[in-house]
Formats: sequence, C-alpha cells, structure tokens
Amino acid sequence: MSNETCEELFTPISPALGAGLDGSEITLNSSGSHHELRKLHTRIDLIRQETLKSGGIYLYSNQQGCDGDRLYYDGCAMIVINGRIVAQGSQFSLNDVETVIASVVSKKFEAIDPKSHELFSTATKSPVYERVEVDFSLSSNPEGLDLRVRPSTEIAIKYHLPEEEIAYGPACWLWDYLRRSSSGGFFLPLSGGVDSCATAVCRLVYQAVSERKNPQVIKDLLRIVGEPSDSKWLPSSPQDVASRLFHTAYLGMAENSSKDTRSRAKALAKDIGAYHLDLNIDTVYYAVTTLFTTVTSYTPKFKMFGGTPASNLALQNIQARLRMVLSDLFAQLLPTVRGRNKNNPENQNPGGLLVLGSANVDESLRGYLTKYDCSSADIIPIGGVAKQDLKRFIL
Repeated sequence: MSNETCEELFTPISPALGAGLDGSEITLNSSGSHHELRKLHTRIDLIRQETLKSGGIYLYSNQQGCDGDRLYYDGCAMIVINGRIVAQGSQFSLNDVETVIASVVSKKFEAIDPKSHELFSTATKSPVYERVEVDFSLSSNPEGLDLRVRPSTEIAIKYHLPEEEIAYGPACWLWDYLRRSSSGGFFLPLSGGVDSCATAVCRLVYQAVSERKNPQVIKDLLRIVGEPSDSKWLPSSPQDVASRLFHTAYLGMAENSSKDTRSRAKALAKDIGAYHLDLNIDTVYYAVTTLFTTVTSYTPKFKMFGGTPASNLALQNIQARLRMVLSDLFAQLLPTVRGRNKNNPENQNPGGLLVLGSANVDESLRGYLTKYDCSSADIIPIGGVAKQDLKRFIL
C-alpha cells in the first residue's frame, strides 16, 4: 500500500507509478483538488492511466466544500481498479462527509500484458521504496466470510455538463460560504447571469432538507433565516427558501430606465421567489451632482446634451457607484427591516446579507467594468467562468 498527494497525481511521473512498479497494490490519495470546469475529466483520466500502466487499486478521496476562501472543492471520491471505476461519489453535494464503498479483489497484474517485457524491465530499474510492515489484514476473518459478496462491477462514470457545473459549483460554494459567514442571506442588484447560481442554491438546500433530511443543512438553514433551533419550520419549495435567503433590487433611474426592464426584473424575482425591491436612485444621483456644482460652479452634462467626454463618463460612473453604496446599505439593514430574529429574540446578531456581483472572468481580465460599481461585491460566483461558457449556460 502506498500513497500520493493531490499535486503529485498531476505530475509527469507520479509517485504511484514508481510505487506500483515496486509492488504496491493499493494507492491512497487524500486530495484537496479544487473545482474547475471540466477538471473532473482530467482527474479520472490520470487515475485510470496510472492503474492501467502499473495495475492495482486506487482509493481517491477529495475535500468537499469551501475553505473560507475563493476555492470550492468538489468531492467526487472514487475507487478504481485496473482502470475501471467501481465506485464514485457525488461531485456537488451539501453533505459534509460522503463515503463510497466497493468490494474489490486485488488483481494487480490483470491490467498488464504478460508479453510486455519492457514493463518488467522498467520495474527492475525502478527505485526500491522503504517498506513499513504493519500487523494488519485487509481480509475478513474466515468466520465472518460472506460467500454472497461479489466484487463490484464497473460503473458508468457520471460527468456533469459544463452548464451544470456552472450552476452547481458556485451554488455549493455560495451555501458553504454563507453558513460559515454568519450572514443572513444574499442581496443581488438584478443584472442577469448570476441569478441562476443563487437560485441553484435554493434548489440544493430544498432537496437536502425535504428529500434527504440532512440534519446539518436543516440546522444551518434555521440559524441563517433566524429561526430558533427547535423550530418546526421547514421550506415547502425552493421558492420558500428563496423568500428567506435571497433579496433582489432593481436600482433604476426614472428618466433612463424603461418599463420593460423593470417589469422583467420584477417578474424574474417573483418566479425565483426572492424578496424584491424596485426603487429609483434619482434623488441620490442629483444630490451628488448638485454638491459637485455647488463646490466647483461647474455643471457636468451628458454628451448628448453638449457635455464633454469626461463629463459624460463621470456621470455614468456616478450611477454605477451609487448602486454599490446602496447595495451595501440595503444588504446590511434588510434583515433588520424584515424582522429576521422576531421568532428568535435570543439571537442578537441580525446578520447582514452578502452582496452578489455578476462580473465574469473575461470582463475582469480585460478591465471591462466600472471600478467600485456593483462588480465590487462580497462574492462574484461566476468570476472564474468564461463568457462563452456563460452564454451556453444561459441559452
């Protein structure tokens, strides 16, 4: 039995290959591999190739959840024997711990062509690993032997489509980050794209509560929405979860925002089940421009009204940056306004909301965004996703 780490699996000559040539039959990998689109294909290909080259059993486990940083670890534990997957865990789950089980028989040389002299020649030249003898047997005692147990057969590998990964990966990360942050939910200035990630959180939480009766998810959900630990409240639908966790707002201008845009935002929020606000920011906008004019005696104008390019850009940026300030204000106080702890007066922490942003990786790399606008959020769930992948996801 040998082991290798997460990064060693991705190296050109992994330790498992050398240990396999020296007679190791079982490889253990307690990994910490973070989620990236299509990365699971690479992991599985590497593990299968290792066990096909030198034979043996590969036991792969991976961290699952968020570590409080920007990375999400997507689990997907598996058991592989001679290139065949015989057990696979879920890739996106709200469970803290998952266990996969398989019955295997060590047939190390089954995967090796007996006519392959090159392999045996390589094995004789490979370094000899230090051995630590352990007085332990992996086999059952003869008295407890169950002849009905058969080796596990190969299973079809479960891959998620990239569009599914975009929905479930950020959703699991959002839930894990939320429950560790002592916040009371999410606040999103409606702008598209990211909405689907946040609604996926509500679906996953509802499934974990209603279908799987996950006690940890139920406990976390009650705490987050401000219910006492002995409360009998449970959500009746994903929309019911969204109504307690998810807050949206359309921050428009009376002169510039169309009725169609407002109505679409309202309809989207209603369909999601979110707590929605529709407001105009004209008064705040004019307060800022009036202050500037009072101090400088200069009145900035949009280009269409004879203003300079600098004035035009400055006025546009005021609107965008006011949305950031107002988003933070509403996110901090909405739980108090809604009486989050009215059913749990012992909890004195109202718990503000985490502000979600909707910038993607292409916009960030190219600088195609306004600094300190709504992209300056607490969390940007799709910040590592390319625009082309997002288009396929939305369509």
